[in-house]
Amino acid sequence: MSDPLVYVVDDDASAREGVARLIRSAGLLTKTFASGEEFLAAPRPKPPGCLVLDVNLPGVSGLDLQQELSKSGAPLPIIFLTGHGDIPMSVRALRGGAANFLTKPFDDEDLLNAIRQCLTSYLEDEVRADQNMGNMVGESAGFQDVLRNIQVVGPTDAAVLIQGETGTGKELVARAIHDQSSRSKRAFIKVNCAAIPATLLESELFGHEKGSFTGAFAQKLGRFELAHQGTLFLDEIGEIPLELQSKLLRALQEQELERLGGNRTIKVDVRIIAATNRDLKAMVDENRFRADLYYRLNVFPLRVPSLRERREDIPLLARHFVQKHAQHMGRKIETIPTYVLESLMNYDWPGNIRELQNVIERSVVLSNGRELQIVMPETGRSAPVALANGPSCGSDAERTRILQVLKETKGMVGGTSGAAARLGLKRTTLQSRMRKYNIARLYQ
Repeated sequence: MSDPLVYVVDDDASAREGVARLIRSAGLLTKTFASGEEFLAAPRPKPPGCLVLDVNLPGVSGLDLQQELSKSGAPLPIIFLTGHGDIPMSVRALRGGAANFLTKPFDDEDLLNAIRQCLTSYLEDEVRADQNMGNMVGESAGFQDVLRNIQVVGPTDAAVLIQGETGTGKELVARAIHDQSSRSKRAFIKVNCAAIPATLLESELFGHEKGSFTGAFAQKLGRFELAHQGTLFLDEIGEIPLELQSKLLRALQEQELERLGGNRTIKVDVRIIAATNRDLKAMVDENRFRADLYYRLNVFPLRVPSLRERREDIPLLARHFVQKHAQHMGRKIETIPTYVLESLMNYDWPGNIRELQNVIERSVVLSNGRELQIVMPETGRSAPVALANGPSCGSDAERTRILQVLKETKGMVGGTSGAAARLGLKRTTLQSRMRKYNIARLYQ
């Protein structure tokens, strides 16, 4: 991701340069324009960034420019500045999608906070990009334990160490903890310690000063500063280099840091949530992870179960992903056959929920009718059809399965805990099958 760029449009040269100096003093890049026409004539801005815009521009006004950007689909948050406390104008701007509206003379910190809020929204989009594992879905005992732990630790500021295999949804758990906290309105910033080269990770976490190393042409804020008063999620914490762990420990304990190449101590207020699929305790014993950092992170350990440990949640997850991908692709898939669910539940899912979602998405692509045709990962072929031995045998098996699930749900058909959800069927489809097999009269 490129460095954030803040655009400033103001016809008053003195005000324009004053805002630009303030933005640069905060370690951000900026580009200025004297009119709306000049801004529109320039190359289209690319995220991440935001626009600080004077309302009362000659020619193309600030509100006109907002409308032009909205028409073009340019994803640029706007902070309006005005010399008058014009309430109707501010309402109009905010209704048009403006991120903020400040009246001159404004407090410098108010403008910087508004800019940071706009920029961190892009970081939140970035960390959501690999999150698409669906909402937190499940009713198994292990999953319910996770939800209870989230409710317990969420409202506190305690550090949380989330452990679990790859693809189990550790980031979803971290976000749920953040959403339960008093910091929920603030930024949730993610750093994937495994995805960033070791040579760049220090700068990414703590920022750097201009000229601190070759290529450092401007000051840069680190993720700790961007997460100020919010939550910093350190994913794959087991991959962080040993030589960087002492600096990370100090930032966690003292809530202060120095940017790379700087000597000024910067105070931060950050809640830490870390996640790993590694055995950190074993790494400590092998001198590959600092013991003091491990204990600092492991204040509240939270283990996320693998999918094979919560097989009873697979029908619910499967139905959730089918609905999600079918809607996205414009498909009308109404039924997940019993034999398909059994195939899904009999597989061990080494890639966990992420692998299940990928399998369901691929199967939705390949399904032509209203019934899901599953493609299992082991063979790349469609799952064997349980009705292959003849229609009467298949019907008997399906009737038996429906009766079994209805017994388990005490006759409840609808709802997230009902038989329809467990069988991967719509409620109306299950009711139709119950009438077909003369089951409905048993549960009237």
